Formats: sequence, structure tokens, C-alpha cells
Amino acid sequence: MPSRTPFPVFGLALGLCLPGLPGLPGHAQSASQWQAEQVAASQKSEQIMHEANKHKSLLAQYQVMRYPYATNPDPAFHIIFGQYLSWYQSFIGDYPDAAASFSIKQPALPDDRPSPLDNPDYRARPALEAIPELARNYRAVFFNEAHNIPLTRTLTVQLLGKLRAEGFDYFAAETLYQTDTGLQARGYPVADSGFYTQEPVCAEMVRTALKLGFKVVAYEALSDVGGDAREAEQARNLYRQVFKNDPKARLVVDAGYAHIQESGVYLGGSTMAEHLHKLSGIDPLTVEQTMLYPHPSASDDHPDYAPVMKQLQPKAPIVFVDRKGRPWSLRPGYDVSVFFPPRELNRGRPAWLDLGGSRRPYLVGGERCNHTYPCMVEARYADEGSHAIPADRLVLDPIPPNAVTSDRISNGLVEPRSVLYLRPGKYKLTYTDADARQLFARDVTIRDGNPAGPSDPADPPQPAQPAESATTTEGE
Repeated sequence: MPSRTPFPVFGLALGLCLPGLPGLPGHAQSASQWQAEQVAASQKSEQIMHEANKHKSLLAQYQVMRYPYATNPDPAFHIIFGQYLSWYQSFIGDYPDAAASFSIKQPALPDDRPSPLDNPDYRARPALEAIPELARNYRAVFFNEAHNIPLTRTLTVQLLGKLRAEGFDYFAAETLYQTDTGLQARGYPVADSGFYTQEPVCAEMVRTALKLGFKVVAYEALSDVGGDAREAEQARNLYRQVFKNDPKARLVVDAGYAHIQESGVYLGGSTMAEHLHKLSGIDPLTVEQTMLYPHPSASDDHPDYAPVMKQLQPKAPIVFVDRKGRPWSLRPGYDVSVFFPPRELNRGRPAWLDLGGSRRPYLVGGERCNHTYPCMVEARYADEGSHAIPADRLVLDPIPPNAVTSDRISNGLVEPRSVLYLRPGKYKLTYTDADARQLFARDVTIRDGNPAGPSDPADPPQPAQPAESATTTEGE
């Protein structure tokens, strides 16, 4: 992985572009002192990540990232490095801890639009149905995501097929590396394909676009710049690779946070979307996905979130559209806002990993780890190479990150279990340790039509109940 870290996350960690990040820890400290401490913490975070990336194994990289966070109580370091750690937690499939390590509070802001819940002009619609209809008359559709919350990628993955059917033919994603010139022909991402594509849902998004026949574009800035300069370079890259040579092109973009914002000041300048509009004259449909999802603590949720969930109880992402077909968005600068339903956990993993029901839980256990922990379990598509980013991965470890004494005493008595989420098909399942040594491997086939959910047939017999029986809902 190139050593250069994506710049927008640095600005985000310092609270320069998003509301709701933690403020001053005490009254005796000035804003300038707090800012200076955050800058120092960011530099330290970069150094730790650089050291982590010297390790070959992703699990070893995570272990390097994990310990400084647990042992350094400095508030500024926890705020900044928590974001860095959360990326690696998402990479290894530990989505609940990734969300807990870095959570952006979503308070009500003065320019928020009134909730559509009690407005008779608006009705809730499944996002999977409404967004392709809204996109029909657009040349470009921009989705944003919260980089450490892959939930905000799941809808995009599901929508790609519908958008392809509507005639969209180019797909671009933030921090894909232009140096991976073999991505299109290979058909799947590897570790050197990008930064966020190391996370399996992000990789599945790129893989899905390739399988559907999209031309996949890497538009990340190559210059070592940030702020407005990075936004402008990204826009130039998109324009050059898409619209300059193909005036009839129709583009789908996945980017982080406010990069898709169509108006307003961003990092002291303009966003990528604004710069691209100036270059091309194209007005995109902008889909906001980073404000109305469930946070680990309900106190971080936007005030409009809970009433919508309580009254409508959606099981899939929804948007609001009025009687004239016009969508509702929470804030100016975006065309439509997505509400994601509350999180459910299945053996410690979020059920949204089923990608709208297209993937099924596959039970795995620590028996194959040979008492070596932590132990990474990965499922790669059988027709992809050994360096492909897996369809799903998780880490089995009987000792939780913040273990108490009783956990450490009893950890050898019960082997850990969890579930991978996989589409029907053939996979190569591997168990490896932190040094990338293979502990076990087998070929598995996920079939349709088994309501109980499959499991590794080589594991000890399981109780006659579906894996879903372990499902819990956030807040219970």
C-alpha cells in the first residue's frame, strides 16, 4: 500500500469539515492549544500507521494499530488515532468496534430542513426503488460514505445493477490507486488497488461494478495536496478520464462525506463535485448517506433519526419523495438523504452484511485456528487469485480488546464463533495467524435455499438452530 494517506480524513479528524466531533476537553485549554495537540496527534498517528504497514499481514498491521490506542490515554490522540484505528477495524471485518472507535455526532443544525415524517406531501419509499427512478434523467450520480462505517456502502453495492440497467457506464471510487493498471482486466481488487478497498464491502462494490461492465475509474489526486487543491485535482481527473473523451458517458461516483456537496464552503474552497460541475456543466444527483444512520450511542444520532425509525420501522434503507417526485434531503447541497434502519447483530456481526439478502451467513469457529489467536478467517471467490480482497473476513479471538481478568482465565474453554456473509457460489476459505501463516484451508460452496444457514461441515455438530437466532438489535 502506498505510504501516502488520503488527505480528507486528516481534515476530518481535526474537525475542519464535519460537525459533531469532540470539542475542548477542559476549560483551562485554549482552542489553539487543542488544535496544536490534534496536529501533533495526527503526526503521531501517521507514524504509527507507517510502522504498521511495514508488516505483511493485515492482521499484524491491525495489532500494531491496536496497542497504542489501548495504552495512550491522551484525549487528542484518542480522537485522532481512533479514526485511523477504525479503518483497520473495518478492514478486518470488526464493524461494531470500527463504529465505536470513531463516531461523528450528528446534531441538528440551523440549515437542516424540517423532518418529512409528518409532512403529508412526503412519503417514504425504499431507496432501492426510488434512487434509480430519480437518477433516470441525470448524467451522474454521486454517493457519499462514512469511510469507517461500511454500512454506508451497502446501498451503493445493491444499486449498481439498477443503475447499469438505466445506462450508467462509468464507476469511480475515492482512493482507488491509478497505479493498479490491471484492475479492469483482472476483475477484482487486490491490496494495491486502493486504500479503502482493503475493506471487503468496498472491494465488493468495485468487484460488482466490474462484473456489471462498468468502466472503473481511479480519480484520486496524485499530488501531495489537500483542501481545495485536492478537490480540484480529483475533478480534473474525473473529467479527463470520463467526460472529455466520452461526451455521452454516465457516471456513478462513490466518495467520502462532503466531497459530493454541490454548494457551500468546504475546507476553505470548493468540493470535488463543484469543481467537476464547473468543468463539465453536469449537474449530478447527490445521495447523502452519512448523517442518518444508527450510531453506537443513540445520543450521536441526528434528532430526526429515532422518530422516523419508531414510526416507520423500516427493514431496508428509505428515502422521502414528495407528490411531484422531488426528493427530501436533510441539508442544502444534497439532493436526497438516506435513512438506514437500526443495526442488528448476528453473532457479533452486523446483519446488513447480507447486502439486501443477496448474501447468507456462514458459521465458522475457532476449532480450525489450532489454538492460535487472534486468527483471521477469509473467504475468497474460488475463481479469483490468492491476493484478491476477500468477499468477507473476520478475526476470531477469545480475548476481547478490553478483556477483564475473567475473560483471560476462561478464554481457553470455549472456541470463538462468528459468521461470514457470502453470496451463493464457491469459495476458498483460509485461516491464518498474525504472521500470515496458514493454519487451515478448505473449499466451500454456499448454496441457495437453506433457511438454517450453512456452516463449515468439518466443525463439530452445531445445535439445530439457524445462525440468525443469535441476532440482537442495537439498544436492547
